[in-house]
Amino acid sequence: MTSQTDVPTSRERWTPRLWGTLLVLCAAMFLDALDVSMVGVALPSIATDLGLSTATLQWIVSGYILGYGGLLLLGGRAADLLGRRRVFLIALAVFALASLLGGLVDSGPLLIASRFVKGLSAAFTAPAGLSIITTTFKEGPQRNRALAIYTTCAATGFSMGLVLSGLLTEVSWRLTMLLPAPIALMALLAGMRLIPHSRREDSGKGYDVPGAVTGTAAMLLLVFTVVQAPEAGWTSARTLLSFLAAAGLLTLFAGIERRSPHPLIRLGVLRSGSQIRANLGAAFFFGSYVGFQFLVTQYMQSLLGWSALQTALAFLPAGALVALSSTKIGGLVDRFGTPRVIATGFTLLVLGYALFLRIDLVPRYAAVVLPSMLLLGAACALVFPSLNIQATNGVEDHEQGMVSGLLNTSIQVGGAVFLAVVTAVITAGGGTGGTPQDVLDSFRPGLVVVTVIAAAGLLVTLTGLRRRRAERRTVVVARSGEDPDLRDATLPAATEPVGARD
Repeated sequence: MTSQTDVPTSRERWTPRLWGTLLVLCAAMFLDALDVSMVGVALPSIATDLGLSTATLQWIVSGYILGYGGLLLLGGRAADLLGRRRVFLIALAVFALASLLGGLVDSGPLLIASRFVKGLSAAFTAPAGLSIITTTFKEGPQRNRALAIYTTCAATGFSMGLVLSGLLTEVSWRLTMLLPAPIALMALLAGMRLIPHSRREDSGKGYDVPGAVTGTAAMLLLVFTVVQAPEAGWTSARTLLSFLAAAGLLTLFAGIERRSPHPLIRLGVLRSGSQIRANLGAAFFFGSYVGFQFLVTQYMQSLLGWSALQTALAFLPAGALVALSSTKIGGLVDRFGTPRVIATGFTLLVLGYALFLRIDLVPRYAAVVLPSMLLLGAACALVFPSLNIQATNGVEDHEQGMVSGLLNTSIQVGGAVFLAVVTAVITAGGGTGGTPQDVLDSFRPGLVVVTVIAAAGLLVTLTGLRRRRAERRTVVVARSGEDPDLRDATLPAATEPVGARD
C-alpha cells in the first residue's frame, strides 16, 4: 500500500503534478551530487583568498562528507517517522541557507561549518527524496522509470559539478558556494505546492532514541576516522583507537536495534541478499569512482598542466552520456532485471579504469582519456539507477526511508573509505614529490586499486546472477490471472522477505 492516492498505474500517463514532483526531487539530488564534486576545483582559490593551510583546506571537503555520511541513517528513519514531505522541505530550506552563508563568509572555520550543515541537510533530503519517489510511483516499470531519471540527475550533477566549478572559479570561488542557493530556493517553493503529503508512521511504541544516538555517533566517528587516517597514519594509536571505538558503538547500536520495539533500522532487512548486494555494490561503485576522479584530476592538472576548465571538460563526455541515457535505463531494467544491468555496468567500469592505466606524460585524449570517459559514463548510467531500484524493490512504504538511508550511507562511507585507501597508496608511492615520471609511477598503483575495487563490485553482482539462475531452475513460473499487466514471476519472488527481490 502506498502513502497517497495519486499513483499512476502501468497504463496511465504521468500527470503534470507527478512530473513536477519528480522534477523537484531531481533538483535536490542534483544539488547534493553537484556540491560533492564542485568544491574540489575551487580549493586552490579558496586557500589563497582565505589564507588556509592544507590541513584546514581538507576540512572544506571532509566537513560535508562528515555531516552527510554520519547522519544518513538518522535522516532515512526520520523521513519515515516524521513525514517524508516535512523532512524533505525543512532540510532543503537549511541547504539553501547554508549555501548562501558559505558564499559570504570570510573565515575558514565558518566555511567549514557551513559545509558541515550542508552535508547534514543533504543527509535528510537524499533518503527522504528517494522514499517519496518509491511511495509515489508504483513498483515496476513506473517506479523504475522515475528512479532512472532521479538517479541519473545525481550522476549528472556529480559529473557536471566539475565543469561548472571550472567555469565559476574563473570568476570567483564564492560563486561555486552560492550557485546551489537560488536553485534550492526555487525547488523549495515548488515542492511546497507539488510534493504530496505522506502519513507519519505510528509512533505509539515510541521512538528509538538510544538507537538514534548510538547509530549517529558510530557513523560520525567512523567517517571522521577514515577521513583523518591518511594524515594521522593508518596504524597510529589515534586511528586504531577511533576504529575500535566506532566498532564498539556499532556493536552497541546493533544490540539496541535487536531489542527495540521501534528500531531505527530493522536488522532483518540486512538478511536480504539483494539488499546486501545493493549496498556493497553502491560502496564499491562510488568508492572506485571518487578515487578515480581524484587521481585523474591530479594527473591532468599536476602532470599535464591542464587548467581547471580543461580538466572539467575532459569529464564532460561521461556526464553527457549519463544525461542522454536517463529515459532508457528503466526499460532495460524492466526487460533484463537489475542484476544483469548492474553486472554489465560494472564490466564497463572495470574496462574504463583498466584502459586508463595506459596514461603517460604525453596527453593522449582521443586514444585513452575519451574512451575511458565514455565507458565510465555508460557504466554510471547503468549501475547507479539499477542499484537504487534493487535496494527499494519489495520494501514496504513505512521502511522506504530506512532502506534509502542505508543505501546512501553505503555510498558515502564507501566513497570516504576507498578514497582514503587510494590516497594512502599514492602517498606510499611517493606521489607528492620527485620527478614527473616518479609522480606518474605513483599514480599507477592507485589506478590498479581503483580497478580492483570495481572488480570486487562486479563479483558481488555476479553472485546475484548465480542465485537467480538457480531459482529459475527449481521454481515453477506463475502468471497472475487477475492483472494482465503483471509480468511472469517466480513464486518465491512474490513471497520473499522485504528487499529480497532483485
